[in-house]
Amino acid sequence: MPRLAPLRHPTTARRERAVLIALLIAMAGVISLITLLGWYLWRESVVAEEQRLGTLAERLGHQAEDALVDARSLLQDLNASPLVRCSPAHIATLQQEAIARPYIRAIGYWQAAERRCGVGFVQGAALTPPSASRIYDNGVVAWWPSPDTAVGDVELFLMRLGDHDVAIDPRLLLDAGALDDPSAGQLPGQEGGQESSQQAGLWVEGLLMVSVPANARVPAPDTLPPGLTIEGGNGRILARFSLDTVFPMDVVAVQPSRQFVQRYLPSLATASLLGLALVVLWVLVVLRVSRRRLSLTAELRSAIDSGAIDVVYQPIVDLQSGRCVGAEALARWQRAGGEHISPDVFIPLAESGRMITNLTLTLLERVAGELGGLLREQPGFTVNINLSPQDLEDARLPQSLDRVLTDAGLPANALKLEITERALVDSDTSRQLLAELRRRGHQLAVDDFGTGYSSLSYLESFELDTLKLDKAFVDAIETHAVTSSVIIHIIEMAHSLQLNMVAEGIESEHQARWLAANGVQLGQGYLYSRPLPARAFRRYLKGH
Repeated sequence: MPRLAPLRHPTTARRERAVLIALLIAMAGVISLITLLGWYLWRESVVAEEQRLGTLAERLGHQAEDALVDARSLLQDLNASPLVRCSPAHIATLQQEAIARPYIRAIGYWQAAERRCGVGFVQGAALTPPSASRIYDNGVVAWWPSPDTAVGDVELFLMRLGDHDVAIDPRLLLDAGALDDPSAGQLPGQEGGQESSQQAGLWVEGLLMVSVPANARVPAPDTLPPGLTIEGGNGRILARFSLDTVFPMDVVAVQPSRQFVQRYLPSLATASLLGLALVVLWVLVVLRVSRRRLSLTAELRSAIDSGAIDVVYQPIVDLQSGRCVGAEALARWQRAGGEHISPDVFIPLAESGRMITNLTLTLLERVAGELGGLLREQPGFTVNINLSPQDLEDARLPQSLDRVLTDAGLPANALKLEITERALVDSDTSRQLLAELRRRGHQLAVDDFGTGYSSLSYLESFELDTLKLDKAFVDAIETHAVTSSVIIHIIEMAHSLQLNMVAEGIESEHQARWLAANGVQLGQGYLYSRPLPARAFRRYLKGH
């Protein structure tokens, strides 16, 4: 006879119903409380955000205004100077004033409609646009950034008063770092070291001066009401603030609404979405692990961890004697299947994956192991190691350098450290670490100089030894390209700062002769040798 399931006692059933009802009531109460708290926090966060952005806009506006007023005062002082125009003393004064101002790219002297002399990175047609944007009663003539004032991909702001002019890089008028709010942390999908997802634009007298980033599409101020505007459909928050000081200015800031939520409502998001977050987190972890095993990023991480990254060495040659005096160490990666991955591909992967410092440390170990004997035998010989901005924020770097040098029995000056222009302007932490590394005996070189954001004032404020001219300038030698004239000014300014120079990408005898004749001491490129494995490099060195 089949067995019957036991009947539940009525008291048990009632208890379960009571528990369920209590649970539902509690959940309803929690939901109501969260809703009320969310409304309150939303209202308060809107007010706080408007105050924060208002303060930021005022600071950015005053920074830009101070720079423009300073540039106007500089032109007045230069016009009043008794120095003979275009004399050595006059040129030296122009150069000194340019060095003192990070935002200035060029200063020049005009006679009638002809620019007779000047200093700076920018020369040529960009400084003689067809028509002015504004002509003021006090004699100032201004050209707002436009294709007519563009040099490369940078549209300059030009100001002329009397017989002098200045060319201003508007990107340096708007402090991109000020847009980042450390209290907001990182957005989902935004790894450390990437640019901020916020955007901003600066309008002066109704004309756009600069936007950050350069390709940002920031709404014009006359299309927005003052204060904060929330566009829920577009998932963004807009803020417009006007400043009526010496120059009428408008600052418009744009940020994703999710960043706004992350800044002000973390506790609410955690409480209300904890269960969903755990499920999503689990799914994301599974997907991430699966993808990482199959991705190029995972392969690169494995190659770095296992020491499967190769190192090649490109000779650095004295342009006068032709003697090899050093080398640049370069990373190379060959996948397990034999495919060679370009550094243009795997270096950004390493940076976005926060692996670049591990790659740098691997490079250091390989250099010491492969060329340690050579460096001990030839004390004056140096090997250049490239550092990324992430390296300069990693506490392991100084200790690892010391350990590698000690184990190999090498002095600090055996390894010259190359940094990018971006590393010069990134942070005070980088500045302090570079100064410490130089005190320990490492020479410092700025790689690909002239292609980034740095200016003469940064060169003067940092303790540097060498400038490396980017290949783009070498390719333009004695051509009609804008960079052909810029290289002369870079060389002159490097000499004035007593910096050595290395020209990259030399491919012809003509380029080498021109560089040597104009005072560039060292060079590297295919004219001398392609990057070589350690054994081949040592053979090359015996003949050079």
